[in-house]
Amino acid sequence: VLGEADVVVLTAPGTAETEGMIGAAQLARMKPTSYLVNVARGSLIDDEALIAALTKATIAGACLDAFRDEPLPPDSPLWDTPNLTVSPHCSYRTPEIRTRVFEEFAHNLERYLSGEPLANTMRHPSLGY
Repeated sequence: VLGEADVVVLTAPGTAETEGMIGAAQLARMKPTSYLVNVARGSLIDDEALIAALTKATIAGACLDAFRDEPLPPDSPLWDTPNLTVSPHCSYRTPEIRTRVFEEFAHNLERYLSGEPLANTMRHPSLGY
């Protein structure tokens, strides 16, 4: 998939299994015209490998909304990396998100108070979350 995709979007959880899932080998398999987008967890990407891939134009660009250290430190080399756009871990924000969050909370509060299982939960202890 990496060698065929125009855009690779990371949405995986940050677990021991996903740590560094995108490194030099994976970036080398991507097309030079492709983009990498991370809206998940900073631990998914090897930052040094990404910086090298962008500096050498191995891939066309990247957008990061998550970092190993948040907020991204002022002295991070990511700030000066060519063809890299960074955002402050806000990709989940949409005009509708507040209403949706409050609706889900109210719905789950009602379920909790009536002894029902909560809706829309994700729990996989074997996967680390």
